[in-house]
Amino acid sequence: MRNYFNYFTEIEERFQQRRGSILLLSTLDWALIETWREAGVPLEAVLRGIDTAFDHYEARRKRARMRRINGLAWCAQAVMEAAVEMSAAAAGSAPAVASSQESGFERERIAAHLESAAAALDAAAVAPAACAATAARLRELAAGWHASTPESASTSTLEPANLESLETSLTVLEEKLFAALTAAAPEELLVALKEHAARELAPYRSRMGAVQLRQVERQFVQKQLLVHYNLPRLSLFYMSQQ
Repeated sequence: MRNYFNYFTEIEERFQQRRGSILLLSTLDWALIETWREAGVPLEAVLRGIDTAFDHYEARRKRARMRRINGLAWCAQAVMEAAVEMSAAAAGSAPAVASSQESGFERERIAAHLESAAAALDAAAVAPAACAATAARLRELAAGWHASTPESASTSTLEPANLESLETSLTVLEEKLFAALTAAAPEELLVALKEHAARELAPYRSRMGAVQLRQVERQFVQKQLLVHYNLPRLSLFYMSQQ
């Protein structure tokens, strides 16, 4: 995927640009972006879908008073249509050459992110065994980056393949952690989070397919579960927010 670690930020910037103001994306918005990424939706398709959704909105707004677009989910249907169109257009064509320009992350910054997440998990008040195991694995990963850091650590960056390999490991760790948290969380909490997700998704149900709705709801509940227990996201993308 082109510019792997720019997937999130480019979508956020395009949405803010088209909306005409700096609106911070919501938990629901980030869950939706993760769903697109995991489904392999090309960045170009997402950006094209956002543009299409706003073009239609602006054309309709000239004829009738409409509320301002306040969420990325408004663009979900247009994004999926753009992805289908791009897939159909690419059928039979030669695969695109991957861009050599990938986002570079500093080794020491990555190690610090892993160690910070491990420290937060050490202080967790829920699923202690799972949190402790995850923290230990994060420290192993951090030690590996420290051990391979050259003298110019402040400027050295990882190769894209290494970054994606690490991100895959972190995704696996997150999935295992989510499973443990879900098993340990009280029924009342999980019901409340699902009801919250249903309310947030209600305005967009007509613009999203059933499968996409389930995926986004799952992502939303997982994020809110981490927020409830004050636990960190492990993904490298969240380094910029911690």
